[in-house]
Amino acid sequence: MTTPFIQFSNIAKSFGTNYVLKDINLSIYKGEITVIIGKSGSGKSVLLKHIIGLMEQDSGQIFIKGKPLSQLTSNMKKEFQKTLSYMFQDNALFDFMNIYDNIALPLMENSSFPENQIKEMVLTRMEQLGLTGTQNKFPAQLSGGMKKRVALARALVIDPQIVLFDEPTSGLDPVRKKNVHLMIQEYQEQFGFTAVIVTHAIPEIFKITQRIAMLDNGIIKFEGSKEDLLNSHSKTVNNFIRGEKF
Repeated sequence: MTTPFIQFSNIAKSFGTNYVLKDINLSIYKGEITVIIGKSGSGKSVLLKHIIGLMEQDSGQIFIKGKPLSQLTSNMKKEFQKTLSYMFQDNALFDFMNIYDNIALPLMENSSFPENQIKEMVLTRMEQLGLTGTQNKFPAQLSGGMKKRVALARALVIDPQIVLFDEPTSGLDPVRKKNVHLMIQEYQEQFGFTAVIVTHAIPEIFKITQRIAMLDNGIIKFEGSKEDLLNSHSKTVNNFIRGEKF
């Protein structure tokens, strides 16, 4: 059986007496789109923060390509984090910076890239994502859909192995939600990165994902393919999908 790219084994996390993650077991496979669904406050974003290294579990192990993250050296952890990119819920674009500088920011923060290489990498990503000609504009001059493209271009400019998406379609109408999902699918297929998406956009998101995990009160209630999810006999899972109380 294929070794997961990232694996959570009995991960627990609490804030005081509030247990947000309870013995989480989850496998994320290379080159797939994995979607994490669940009610607000169920621990989805906390799970993402453990992957990117913004939080550390109270107990359990996180494995990277079969190796415990806790046993990696400091340099190895830094190298792993360089392969990660994060697309924020609200895009997190800087209004005082033009589009070029917003996209170039992750590269400019890494002094190892010379200026001419940064320019080539940024302009290449802008062309690939249909942003050519916008480099001197500012975020306020772009539509909501174009801002999403800029945020994705910034996430992809470092050529990441993994991209984490935190509610990428929050606040968008159904048409724009569909467009963002198709955009993620298109570029995931083009660049081959592993995607982890936290979202409430169901069932629309099921059209682009290979694997789904459902969190409820810090517990994984389901993990598997979208076909398995839709055929699940779990009352909790089915009620959530239908938007009913559980």
